[in-house]
Amino acid sequence: MIYLPFIRAHWRFLLFGFSLEGFSSFGQTYFIALFSGEIRAEFDLSHGDFGLYYSIATLASGFAVVWLGPKIDHIPLKRFTIYVLFGLAGACALTAATPIAAFLLLAFFALRLAGQGMMTHVAVTSMARYFTRDRGKALAMATLGMPAYQAFLPLLVVAGIATIGWRATYVSGGLLLLGIMLPLTLWLLRAGPPAEDVPALLPAGTAAPRRWGQRDVLRDPRFYLVMPAALAPAFIVTGFLFHQVHLVETKGWPLELWASGFAAYAAASLLATLIVGPLIDRFSATALLPFYLPMLAVGLFALALSDEPSAIFVFLGATGVTTGFSMTIIGALWAEIYGVQTIGSIRALSSALMVLASALSPGIMGWMIDAGVTMEDMAWMALVYVALGTVLLAIASVSIRRTL
Repeated sequence: MIYLPFIRAHWRFLLFGFSLEGFSSFGQTYFIALFSGEIRAEFDLSHGDFGLYYSIATLASGFAVVWLGPKIDHIPLKRFTIYVLFGLAGACALTAATPIAAFLLLAFFALRLAGQGMMTHVAVTSMARYFTRDRGKALAMATLGMPAYQAFLPLLVVAGIATIGWRATYVSGGLLLLGIMLPLTLWLLRAGPPAEDVPALLPAGTAAPRRWGQRDVLRDPRFYLVMPAALAPAFIVTGFLFHQVHLVETKGWPLELWASGFAAYAAASLLATLIVGPLIDRFSATALLPFYLPMLAVGLFALALSDEPSAIFVFLGATGVTTGFSMTIIGALWAEIYGVQTIGSIRALSSALMVLASALSPGIMGWMIDAGVTMEDMAWMALVYVALGTVLLAIASVSIRRTL
């Protein structure tokens, strides 16, 4: 009930953010990884080779986000979004047309930049910028697009690959972007974004808020307390989802059962997002930082300790909760600390680092797989990282509240 008046008042703009998040799936790791078996077989690639191509392309896309992301602060939102949509549709076509293995570098770069990088950047930045009192709820509603699409896309992809092949399946993704998301964007943004729900003028005698640039943020110690934990889902979840076919094979699980587990992922992410949005508006994202990672630890424990099929749903469910927390809490946090004047630039920096983290894990884990390291051992290693990140977040929460 807490969301209903807000949705009624702003449903067009919220649907815009929701749809962008959902359609960004075509460039997200969980989606691309579903094609890994067919792509590796066609181009005769090992796990390490495939991960290396993906990591190099994702690293390059991370640097590109640092340059492209701040432009949302200067280009009208509708025009910027159209550019991104055409970019992702082109990336889907490029992937489907890949003639040789080396061409995957360009295809993956385009998918990661337009999908994971810019589509999510537009969705989260626009929600953080145009809402203040209800920023948590706005971010929650937008980021629900990802788990909503994750609930059904993996099953559709598996079915599509089996019936029309992996190339035609990716072409279909590009056609959906141009046939559905493009006209939907034009319609939803016909009246422009909502007016900010904050006073246009500052009270007399009040100093203007500081205008934070990327260099200022990089000199701020609070940024370095938050980022290691903020990067944890990008690094850990990306790595396991990228190598999900190998994980399923070593565990002896049917791929179809694993794909169905994304429904648990989506449901958990949806529930977590709906809960955390109003909590941010009530207590602040800063106060919620210590609760950001513990559920990821639960999922990693299940992966490390069990080969039972039920572990699929524990791992993906716990990962879904973490994902729901991630985009909402971190998206609101930068606006709380640094304001919204340059939120596109600041979030571009944060997003680029997350992209870089997601770039490293497929290659590193691929090499580890080739070297004989088990998925269970990697889960234990990730648990250590999560524990250290949680300690840093507790320190960050106290430090940020003292300086705000």
